[in-house]
Amino acid sequence: MAEKVEKAGVKREKGYVYFIDQDGDISRSKTGQKGRKEKINKIGLKREKGYLYFIDSDGDISRSPMKRRT
Repeated sequence: MAEKVEKAGVKREKGYVYFIDQDGDISRSKTGQKGRKEKINKIGLKREKGYLYFIDSDGDISRSPMKRRT
């Protein structure tokens, strides 16, 4: 089960891929274009080990525990 970490309220547009970049901010890139990214929200999210962070259907940042295979 996922838990909300940060409210961002990102409105998605067709033709873009939305992701959390290395700085912990929300960025987007046109589908199929490499290297060009545009920052949408500056959040500065600090990530914890063992969690997968993603932008949920509400446009907020959520996280879910990762299952490790041993």
